[in-house]
Amino acid sequence: MKKTVLIINGAGGVGKDTLCELASRHFKVKNISSITPIKEVASLFGWDGAKDDKSRKFLADLKQLTVEYNDYPTVWLTERYREFICSEDEILFVHIREPEEIAKFVSATGGEAKALLVRGGERMKKTHYGNYADDCVENYDYDYYFVNDKALIEAEADFVSLLSEILERSN
Repeated sequence: MKKTVLIINGAGGVGKDTLCELASRHFKVKNISSITPIKEVASLFGWDGAKDDKSRKFLADLKQLTVEYNDYPTVWLTERYREFICSEDEILFVHIREPEEIAKFVSATGGEAKALLVRGGERMKKTHYGNYADDCVENYDYDYYFVNDKALIEAEADFVSLLSEILERSN
């Protein structure tokens, strides 16, 4: 079975996790994020799971420190990628915000990973979050783009169609 690795990115609130959940109705999906191990550490310092601008900045800054120290987010993601290769899953969604971190993970997969940017369409008006990770999501040359601006049922059909095309190309 051919495996497809998609780095999924987009500003906060565009529906990335919802799209991954919708995809799991049609494909065998694994959904991971480069921020997951950072959230575990952040909770030790009092982060309560909030997704406000202050919390987003805290997580982004903490992640950057781990990148500079030992590149832990990429190391962690690469371990999850290896697990995915041995699994029955068809699609691995990898949430990464920073353009240079996306490039590192693409390289770590030998170019197998492709990048997908989700945009929120007209319903998303916020363009500045106050942290590098969220504010620079557009600064990468993505392989695929998806505008998530329709009702859920239509978004599901459109997203599944896009994923089917991507899977077909990678086989």
